[in-house]
Amino acid sequence: AATTPTAALTVTAKATPKVWKPTPGQSWQLQYAGPLAPTTASVVDLDGEDTTAAQVAALHAQGKKVICYFSAGSYENWRADRKKFPKKVIGRPLPGWPGERWLDIRKVHTLLPIMSKRMDRCKAKGFDAVDPDNMDGYDNAPTGFPLKKKHAVAYLKALSSAAHARGLAIGLKNALDLLAKARPLVDFAVNEECVQYQECGRYRDFVRAGKAVFHVEYTDNGTTIAQACAGSLGGFSTVLKHRDLDAWAVFC
Repeated sequence: AATTPTAALTVTAKATPKVWKPTPGQSWQLQYAGPLAPTTASVVDLDGEDTTAAQVAALHAQGKKVICYFSAGSYENWRADRKKFPKKVIGRPLPGWPGERWLDIRKVHTLLPIMSKRMDRCKAKGFDAVDPDNMDGYDNAPTGFPLKKKHAVAYLKALSSAAHARGLAIGLKNALDLLAKARPLVDFAVNEECVQYQECGRYRDFVRAGKAVFHVEYTDNGTTIAQACAGSLGGFSTVLKHRDLDAWAVFC
């Protein structure tokens, strides 16, 4: 009897999304307060919830890349998804930040779905990258939880995988003790006040590895743009800002 040849099966590997790799020294602006203002910077860091897809598209039309800010290590009682957080993962308040509390980042399986949804919204709006804040609870006791650096590294690995799977670059915000382990996981770093605290040199290996460091100093501690620029490393992207992060900025 004649046999029917088995149909050939074609297996197509799922393509890995292309992720933006910031270039060291690119100018950057971050603005979380007030009406979005024009900027000469080539990279703009904006609050993911407060920014519209149309605003991201307008910045792209100007040839700019746009970073989506959200807090991965703290609960904020004004966010649209605040009810998604179980009470057991919400800890002590962050001093000086009303309505904000530390999260138990040991509970990766609880937090990652929430943060992944945030990344989905960033992606849907057209953002190129994410800037997850407050990864350094281990260095900010009392948080309400016995957090250690190893917990932050595990959480960062999960966030990095989630971001890259969506074609989003991801940065490490502050948390300088994580720099060595974070270097292969993230595409850039965001630093606040390394000149003020004489810590910029800790990013030397990051810059040597070709990773952008988006660096901000604040005016309220008396830092001038000359001091900010002189104290940063070659390859840094430095900006001087008011601490409320309105549109005002001075660049190196």
